[in-house]
Amino acid sequence: MKVKLNDQSPIFIQIADMVKDAIVEGVIKEGEKIPSTTELSNFYQINRATAQKGVGILVDEGIVEKRRGIGVFVVPHARDKLINERAQGFSETYIKLLVEEAKRLEMSKEEVMEKVSEYYDNH
Repeated sequence: MKVKLNDQSPIFIQIADMVKDAIVEGVIKEGEKIPSTTELSNFYQINRATAQKGVGILVDEGIVEKRRGIGVFVVPHARDKLINERAQGFSETYIKLLVEEAKRLEMSKEEVMEKVSEYYDNH
């Protein structure tokens, strides 16, 4: 997981996002235990309540589940759920902006697809 926190968003949201990133990237797998709130608070030097709030977001979203006395675990299909949510957001944000700008530049769909394909293959 990411080592540094930033001032761009609340810390508890950054904690939730870091765990989500780790799940999407396969660092933390479905069925595996996520770091405890104590581990998160110690590692990031934050208040334990802040870490708990971040984990609470994940529980509320159905990404992880608490198992009393043993920890918090990633639920089945959490990765697929996160990928689908991000893909939808990707389309709504980046594809929409790309198409709008391409139309302003009077680029054809074929030209846009060619540019995207070239970039995708080279990066």
